[in-house]
Amino acid sequence: MDEGESRRHGTSERVPVVVAGAGPVGAVLALELARHGVRSVVVDKTTGPSRHPKMDYLNGRSMEFLRRLGLATVIRERGVDPRHPFNFVWSRDFQEPPIAVWNYPSAAELTRRIESVNDGSVPVEAHQRVQGSLLEDILRQRMRSVDLVDFREGWELVDLREGDDDVTVELRATGGAGHRSVRAGYLAGCDGANSTVRQRLGVSVAQYGPTTLHRDVYFRSTDPVLRRHGRAFLTIAAGGLTLVSRDEDATWTGTVHLADDRVRALDPVDHMRQCLGADFRVDEVLDVVEWEGRLAVSESYRSGRVFLAGDAAHQFYPTGGHGANTGIGDAVDLGWKLAALVHGWGGPGLPASYERERRPVALFNREMCANLLEVWLRFPRLVADGASREHIAGFLEHETYQMDNLGIHFGYRYSSPLIRRDDEDTPPPWRWNAITASTWPGGRAPSVQLADGTALFDLFDSGLTLVDFSADGTGAELVKRAERRRIPVKHLAIDDDHVRRCWERDLVLVRPDQHVAWRGDRLPRDCDDLLDAVTGGGGARA
Repeated sequence: MDEGESRRHGTSERVPVVVAGAGPVGAVLALELARHGVRSVVVDKTTGPSRHPKMDYLNGRSMEFLRRLGLATVIRERGVDPRHPFNFVWSRDFQEPPIAVWNYPSAAELTRRIESVNDGSVPVEAHQRVQGSLLEDILRQRMRSVDLVDFREGWELVDLREGDDDVTVELRATGGAGHRSVRAGYLAGCDGANSTVRQRLGVSVAQYGPTTLHRDVYFRSTDPVLRRHGRAFLTIAAGGLTLVSRDEDATWTGTVHLADDRVRALDPVDHMRQCLGADFRVDEVLDVVEWEGRLAVSESYRSGRVFLAGDAAHQFYPTGGHGANTGIGDAVDLGWKLAALVHGWGGPGLPASYERERRPVALFNREMCANLLEVWLRFPRLVADGASREHIAGFLEHETYQMDNLGIHFGYRYSSPLIRRDDEDTPPPWRWNAITASTWPGGRAPSVQLADGTALFDLFDSGLTLVDFSADGTGAELVKRAERRRIPVKHLAIDDDHVRRCWERDLVLVRPDQHVAWRGDRLPRDCDDLLDAVTGGGGARA
């Protein structure tokens, strides 16, 4: 861009990364970049968190990522008290007892279990219920306090131009009062389901099934009628209402399907009462929104230096808690890779690996979301078709496995050129309801505690970490080779027989996202070849 064009467009800066969107995914990406010492500009057209609560559940894997950012404690303090149960109530008629109740341990119960087990089969952090609007507020406050995050509220991305060496991003102040052009090394579109970034790239979205229209009523009510069947996170009423307890106190969300214009025209509160099958008092309506439900994954996650993450790359129904949690995983994967590229130790293979690793996770989660959604859809049909309580109860009992799904949230394994598998071992089994403790390359490393109670995860570096259980420091040569190539590798020597048994090999190379890149009992014959693989060909060879 010549000087005259620069003046016309108001270009005044060049930054390493621009992040479009300051929801949980964009915010986590910016904070992850800052953790790696990379500056970013984050733009969002709003000037505060959403009024509507949106999401309501962070799985344990997301909480592990947020723990690294120093946010787990404040999220638990502002979220739902971890002692409250995580129950689903299935109600045919709210005047009678529920047909079934799905029980899942509270976050506090899971935490006690985590503290009593040390074999790699449990997370570092339990799940946490938290309103999405509160999470946004926490993340926005943190971004405002971090020097490496230039958070520009009230600005939105309106266009982009891809170049060979950078991306020119056109920004406009909300209301049209200002305009700027920013040149970025990379652009991350975290700007939601109707992503401007995705539209400007011309990336299509593969949709599974139809789009459906829904209405949420966010309200306050202290009417004990809503607790008639005890405390519950979710009440699924056969009449067509999903009732969510937002804070286990007095705030709720009622969600209904708007099948046609006639239903859409109904009074929102009266419609909720009708669908629940009970009259209850609403003290205050806080918000009413309509939203489209779909199961969709973008055909591509990247074009050159532009990437998609979160809802810009995939959209799910709320069932199963896959939306924001899949997006946070995107942000962490993309964050360390962009940081490696900016700092020069990431090679040309890193950009393509983002889609190669994250898109299969989204496709799998789409199917898991559809799996649970089918139960939601079949339940009211079974009731309407006159199935007996016993038949419906038996059906729902069979489906309770859907709740205990640690394997879905923790068990995804990356297969990309960045993962090096040297041995001929058979891959460990994947289990729906458990974490398979294994250092099989591509999977999440097992979480274990050292003899002094320190969580091994807390000792990992922001770059690569070579966990070395050998008595003679066998891994030192790989670390020296990485230093000569300016690839950050922390040499973490561990003298703990129990942890060594859980980790299966003397040497385990862990990526910045806590996934295993390589393992072995001795170094490979060519350490440079291994470093090339796990960094996408990065770091200058001497």
